[in-house]
Amino acid sequence: QVQLVESGGGLVQAGGSLRLSCVASGSGFSIATMGWYRQPPGKQRELVATITRSGVTDYADSVKGRFTISRDNPKNTVYLQMNSLKPEDTAVYYCNYKRWIFDNWGQGTQVTVSS
Repeated sequence: QVQLVESGGGLVQAGGSLRLSCVASGSGFSIATMGWYRQPPGKQRELVATITRSGVTDYADSVKGRFTISRDNPKNTVYLQMNSLKPEDTAVYYCNYKRWIFDNWGQGTQVTVSS
């Protein structure tokens, strides 16, 4: 079983930056597809970005050019660098691990962007 712990959320003004981190315990991190999702207030959870085991990335249109997902396999960590933040980026951000039959989620970290 893989456990995921996110950190790095907080309150930031519009135009600012934050970097989220997600540390995975357990095995298989290097071959897992890792992702960041978010759930804005009153809305459903949505994809933000994913990164495959080989480093191929994919982004939601709403964050392209502003957010960057990356991974550090020796540290079992995935990052989400968020720049040029907007109030509509306010959400709880969740880390996700997908490998074979495993689909694990972290507890989430709150990101609030003030206008």
